[in-house]
Amino acid sequence: MGSSQSCLRMPLCRGVDIEELSIAQLQSHLERQSFTCRELAQCYLERIEKVDPRIKAVIETNPDVLTIADELDAERKKGVVRSRIHGIPFLVKDNIATGDKMQTTAGCAALAGTIVPEDAPVVARIRAAGGVLLGKTNLSEWASMRASYYSEAYSSRGGQNRNPYNLAEHPGGSSSGSATALAANMCAFSIGTETDGSVMFPADRNALVGIKPTVGLTSTIGVIPEAPSMDTVGTFGRSVEDATIILDVIADKSVIPDGRADVQASRESDTYTSLLAKKDALKGARFGLPSKRVWEAASKRTKHKSEYDALKKVTEQMIGAGAQIFDVDFPSAEEIIAPDGWDWEYGAGMSGSKLSEFTVVRTEFYRSLREYLSKLKNNENGILALEDVVAYNLNHTDTEGGAPGTHPAWPTGQDNFDKCIESKDWENTVYTEALEYIFRKSREEGIDAALRHRDGDLDGLLVPLQAEGGVACSVAAKAGYPMITVPVGVNEIGVPFGMGIIQTAWKESLLIRYGSAIEDLIGRRQKPTFRNFDADNYFYIGSPPKETAAQHE
Repeated sequence: MGSSQSCLRMPLCRGVDIEELSIAQLQSHLERQSFTCRELAQCYLERIEKVDPRIKAVIETNPDVLTIADELDAERKKGVVRSRIHGIPFLVKDNIATGDKMQTTAGCAALAGTIVPEDAPVVARIRAAGGVLLGKTNLSEWASMRASYYSEAYSSRGGQNRNPYNLAEHPGGSSSGSATALAANMCAFSIGTETDGSVMFPADRNALVGIKPTVGLTSTIGVIPEAPSMDTVGTFGRSVEDATIILDVIADKSVIPDGRADVQASRESDTYTSLLAKKDALKGARFGLPSKRVWEAASKRTKHKSEYDALKKVTEQMIGAGAQIFDVDFPSAEEIIAPDGWDWEYGAGMSGSKLSEFTVVRTEFYRSLREYLSKLKNNENGILALEDVVAYNLNHTDTEGGAPGTHPAWPTGQDNFDKCIESKDWENTVYTEALEYIFRKSREEGIDAALRHRDGDLDGLLVPLQAEGGVACSVAAKAGYPMITVPVGVNEIGVPFGMGIIQTAWKESLLIRYGSAIEDLIGRRQKPTFRNFDADNYFYIGSPPKETAAQHE
C-alpha cells in the first residue's frame, strides 16, 4: 500500500478491528463493552474523513451524531437495549428526509437550505430502534432523473462518487453513495431508494446485498419522489443477514393485502430474519432462468464474459446442492425489453412508445414533486415546481449545467426535466394507459407468468444484474415486485457482480430464504481493493446526441 493510500487502513476501535464486522458482531462488542457507541461512531467518522475525499460517498455528516451516541450509551448502562441495532451507525441517501440539522436535497443545490417537516418514517423507525445516523449519502442527482446522458453518481452537492473497488469505474446509481460508503466500511449499514435499478445496480457493483422490497412494504413518505407507482426504499448490507435485519426495522407488514397469508413473514409475529437459511435449504428448491433478452443477452456480453461464466457456475453449484433450475421466459419480453439493452422509453415493441415506463415516470415525477415541494419550509430559492428547478439550473449553469454543453457531468443539460414538464399537458388517458400496460406486461404477462411452472410455482427467477444495462431489474421495477442481489465475484477490471432473484409481490420471505442459502453456498463478498486510487474521470450513462458524442468518446 503506497503512502498515498495510507488512509485506507481501517481505524481500530479501542483496539478492535471493526472492518467488515457484521451488525451482530458489532452489537456483541457493544454488549461486552469492547467499545462504546460513541467510540464506534467516532471510528466511522474517522474512516469517512480519511477515505471519503477520494470516494465522495458522503455529502454531509450529522453534527449531532456523538450526542445521539452518548444518549444510547446512557440507555445501555441502564439496561435498555432497544433492538439488535441499538448503537449501530448508518447512512441514508440524500433524497430521504431527516428532520435534523442536515439537508435533504437529492444532491441538488436548488434545494439547499430547505427544511423538511420531519424524519421520513423509514428514518424514524431506524432511530427508534437505536440506529445512529452518521450522515447523508451522495447519489446521481435527482435520482438520475434530470438528463438522458449524464455522469452516473454525480451531484452538484456531492461531486463525483466513485467505486471503491476500482475508482475509474462507476459505482452504479442512483443510490451510489449509500452503497459505496458501506462497501468502503464507512458505516455498518445504509438505506437507499429505487425506482428502476437504483438499489440493485449499486449493490451489485459494490459487492453488497441489496433488497428492493415490494412497492408499499416500506414507506416512501418523506422521500423526494420519482414515480410513486414504482418507488420503494431498500436496504444495503454486507451480508443477507445485515440487509434483512434492517428490512425488519423499516418494513410495514400491515400493508400486505389480505389473502397473502401464504407469505410466512407477513404475519406480525414473524420476522424476515427468522427466514435466513443455510445452503441445505436449496435442496428441492425450484428456480427459473429467464432466457429471452435476459440470460441470452448476458451470454453475448463479451466485454466481461467472466461474469457470465461465474454466474452459470453458481447455478451449477445450486443444482449440486439439490435445487432444480429451468429455462423460462417472460412472455412479454419482446414487448417490454429492448433488444439493445435498458431503455425506459421502450414499450409495445419499440422505443419512444407512449406505452412505456418513461411515460409513467415523467408524468408521476412532475405531479408528485410539486406536492413534495409544497411541504418544505425555508424555501428561499422559491422551488415550488419542476419549472423552478430548471430555471435555477439555467441561472447557475456554470455549476449546475442547466444548458447543454456547459457542464461535463451533464452534456445534455436537463433534457429529461424538459420532457417531464411536457407531460403536464397530456390527457390523463395517456398516463393511465401506459401504467396499465407496464403493470400487465411486467406482472401477469411477465414475472408471474415466468414463475408459473407445470409442476407448481417456482421459488424465484435467477437473473444476471448487469446484462444489457440491467434489463431484468427493469421488469421487476415496472411490476413493483421485490428483488434481492447477492455478491458472486469481481470481474477482470475489478468491478463486483452478483446474482439477482426476483419474486412476485410480498414474497420477500422467499428472496431472503434463498438469497441467504446462495450466500452460504458460494461464500461472502470480497473486500474493496481501491484500484486506480487517483482516478479523476466521469462515468457517462445513456446515449449522447450526435453533436456531443465525439467530444465524449
